[in-house]
Amino acid sequence: MPGPETAQPTPLAAPAARCAGVDVDYMLPAGEVVHALRQVDAVFPRGRLSVVAGPSGSGKSSLLRVLSGLQRPRSGRIEIGGVDLTGLREARRRWLRRRTMGIVLQDPADNLVEYLRAHEQVELAARLRGVDPAETAQVLGAVGLTDRAGSYPSELSGGEQQRVAFAAAAIGPPAVVLADEPTAELDSDAGATLVQAMQRLVEEGATLVVASHDPAVIAAADHPVTLRDGRVAA
Repeated sequence: MPGPETAQPTPLAAPAARCAGVDVDYMLPAGEVVHALRQVDAVFPRGRLSVVAGPSGSGKSSLLRVLSGLQRPRSGRIEIGGVDLTGLREARRRWLRRRTMGIVLQDPADNLVEYLRAHEQVELAARLRGVDPAETAQVLGAVGLTDRAGSYPSELSGGEQQRVAFAAAAIGPPAVVLADEPTAELDSDAGATLVQAMQRLVEEGATLVVASHDPAVIAAADHPVTLRDGRVAA
């Protein structure tokens, strides 16, 4: 059976990611079942800043987890770059996650290796993705960090750390960059700067899918998707 390495390139007109009929359930310690996602259908176009919005508990993080292949839905289909993740074994999903996705977590410190400089973080991401790290300076420039390329995470603010994380996630580029509440730990000024950096990455050709309840992030969306009670709002 062919592995992800043999997958054919997806036509540029095809979406970067899509989900169809996706259901996700959680079992609470008391035995109660929580329906995190219910029959979710969504398409995420290439070269756009897609923002998944909605109140706390609406299913935003659950949707990003199934898009990343970190969790299997109870039912439904997930595609990234034209590849169906749903039926893949864990090793193949892990390979695809490394090669075709960039992931940015909410806490800035969780995204970076503490002993690597900013440019080394991006170069490492490129090597893990199997691409030439020669674009490192360009990607750091796109997020406004040319003059911080030699800095360690401890020398960067939280907002700068998140911008390094986006640069590392976007080099290649992967099929899609997935970010869960990336401005949640930032003050308003740092959050605004990060939003501008995300927009510049999209202008450079990146595809971003961001879960957020931050009004500034939602306002910047090229393609909004709103969840309420685990369903896509009409």
